[in-house]
Amino acid sequence: MNRPIRVLVSKPGLDGHDRGAKVIARALRDAGMEVIYTGLRQTPEQIVSAAIQEDVDVVAMSILSGAHNHLFPKVMQLLEQNGVDDVLVIGGGVIPDEDIPGLKEVGIAEIFTPGTPTTTTIEFIKENVKRAE
Repeated sequence: MNRPIRVLVSKPGLDGHDRGAKVIARALRDAGMEVIYTGLRQTPEQIVSAAIQEDVDVVAMSILSGAHNHLFPKVMQLLEQNGVDDVLVIGGGVIPDEDIPGLKEVGIAEIFTPGTPTTTTIEFIKENVKRAE
């Protein structure tokens, strides 16, 4: 495919800290990806609507509020309800190790916790994006 990988970077829920999301958005852009940043305090419905409207390849959610076990599965449920099955969904932020297996069970492809090099996230996206060739 000739176009760049399109990534929606979003901040679900009420947490108001977005430094990590902005750092990853910049790193993805610098790696040649097209990044759409939704800003703070997005509902799962807003995230899914933006993902559909922007025809993204990846939804990347960043969360620090502790609501990941509610918000991430809700995004996955809404993507499924809207017939979106070709989008790679990843998460990041302050997420306890014991919560990661459950998030992966609902379809989150990978969770990146604080301290993960941005290159790790970039390579994961490049290797796992579900784009039609």
